[in-house]
Amino acid sequence: MLQLVLFFVFGTIAVAAAVNLLAQRHPINSALSLIVVMASLAALFLLMGAEFLAAIQVIVYAGAIMVLFVFVIMLLNAGAEERTPGSRVAMLLGFPAVVLLAGSLAWTLLARNPRPAPVALGGGFVGSPTAIAQLLFRDFLLPFEVTSVLILIAIMGAVVLASPPRTTAGAASPEPPAKRER
Repeated sequence: MLQLVLFFVFGTIAVAAAVNLLAQRHPINSALSLIVVMASLAALFLLMGAEFLAAIQVIVYAGAIMVLFVFVIMLLNAGAEERTPGSRVAMLLGFPAVVLLAGSLAWTLLARNPRPAPVALGGGFVGSPTAIAQLLFRDFLLPFEVTSVLILIAIMGAVVLASPPRTTAGAASPEPPAKRER
């Protein structure tokens, strides 16, 4: 019973922080909300008995990736976001589309499986850190390295976008103002 209560508590925190992430006007506040989402997901992993995934969630995502996000936000000097009135087409077509999609998803889930099977919590996949490291660095090495190269390219792109434009050495630079004679 306690696991169910904790699941709903951490699930509610995760959803509320995700909504707060979208509602914030300042990017730093959004990044902090994303850290709360990652921490509550780590707590949910702990409830399911996946201690290694919970630790990785906190160390990699809430730690390293969020430091990278905050670094890029600071580098780009992003301020508060401007609020613009929403598109009328999005209001007229978006809300009915969301209601239609949610209704069809609910109908599909209930019509195909009216009584869901019980879920066993904890111990679904038992793997030592050595076995997970073998999978990550031997079997899935290429996707791991491609992801790291993509993150490196994104950082370099942020640095290029944030840096001020430079004049080339051969280009004519504006001359300093002439000295006034007294």
